[in-house]
Amino acid sequence: MDTAPSALPGTTPVPDPRNRRKVATAAALASAVEWYDYFVFGIAAALVLGDLYFPAGSSSAGVLASFATFAVGFLARPLGGVIAGHLGDRHGRKPMLVLALTLMGLATTGIGLLPTYETIGVAAPVLLVLLRVVQGIAVGAQWGGAMLLATEYAPEGKRGIYGSFVQLGVPIGVVTANTVFLVAGAATSESAFTAWGWRLPFLVGLLVLVLARYIHTHVEETPEFRAAERALAEKEKGERGSPLRGILRGHLGTVFLAGGSFAVNTATFYILITGVLDYTTRELDMKRGAVLTVSLCVSLTQLVLIPASAALSDRIGRIRIYAFGAAGIALWAVPMFLLIDTGSLLWLAVGTFVASCFLSIMYGPQAALFAELFTPEMRYTGASLGYQIAAVFGGGLAPFVMVLLLEATGTSLAVAAYVIGLAVIALVSIKVLADRARSHDGPKVPAEG
Repeated sequence: MDTAPSALPGTTPVPDPRNRRKVATAAALASAVEWYDYFVFGIAAALVLGDLYFPAGSSSAGVLASFATFAVGFLARPLGGVIAGHLGDRHGRKPMLVLALTLMGLATTGIGLLPTYETIGVAAPVLLVLLRVVQGIAVGAQWGGAMLLATEYAPEGKRGIYGSFVQLGVPIGVVTANTVFLVAGAATSESAFTAWGWRLPFLVGLLVLVLARYIHTHVEETPEFRAAERALAEKEKGERGSPLRGILRGHLGTVFLAGGSFAVNTATFYILITGVLDYTTRELDMKRGAVLTVSLCVSLTQLVLIPASAALSDRIGRIRIYAFGAAGIALWAVPMFLLIDTGSLLWLAVGTFVASCFLSIMYGPQAALFAELFTPEMRYTGASLGYQIAAVFGGGLAPFVMVLLLEATGTSLAVAAYVIGLAVIALVSIKVLADRARSHDGPKVPAEG
């Protein structure tokens, strides 16, 4: 199996504990602000972008067009992962993270300033799609850089909990994005929110540039990358291969298994934060503010569950925890949608809370698990590709597929079946990864603790 030791033996310097804390904090903040910028688009896509940028046809057609634009960002994520992975494995984790944050800040601010279809016609949706592509490239580049900054600085036996600091960026981003939208909605009338209030959350994206500058000037490169760089420098220049070529030639199977294991998590997550928001407000006539509040409260619970599951994976193994989360998602898919269909805010909260628990159980150890699948000189490329493949076939398409399934079948149980199918793929992929770990002679993903 394409697994990696936590460091190159005898060559990795031991970081100062204060520097570890500073780097972990910077990586978590980078993840949080990057995901905030990414999620505000998903919320806006469910609430206003369809009417403002794709005004033709029925309301469902506008939402489909809006979610298709949302999905375009996911299609661009592997490109960001490939480019940043290749350069990050050659030149370092930090510069790629700074570049990703800069691109995200500029693209998000651009969306907040973009004129609507009514003002500039067809140029509006075209520019919206282009800016969404830039967002996708940026977030595709960001995750690997932030994750490796955290995990490659981790003390022995604590890679899971350090990796979870980056994973916390997702619920922090969701909570912040929902909060800013709730404030913008409360501070403006319905017409003012549609006219300009929705833009305010996007303009917050300028703060990303401040963080990018801080990381550029105050954060050091990871010890494992420096050790790998020295080892590679001892080789003849002609022997140094491309990290991407190395992944494609010898480790592509592991990349696809990683992607297959994670697609159900990212698909269910985006169904919860965007698909359910559209479904409950458009089909079940629930209030936008109330649904956003539920989403916000549910996301807050992840701030506890993600690090808890990651810490547990440091003790009993990544794959065991990861598989439990995937199985839970499969078993809960049907009950969750039956509860949502009641139209009750209480049952919506219960259904999405339990699902969020299983998502957190998977997501906590995921950064450390993916980092341990590849050696340091190709880790950025391999881990990023696995993550972003899952994002394309899971998260990016999920809200779009949800609307299509609802339109075609008239029942949310079709969406539950979609989630269950992805969960089966995840469990099969996890089983293969676990079997490889047990049979491999070298370092193993800690499947059995």
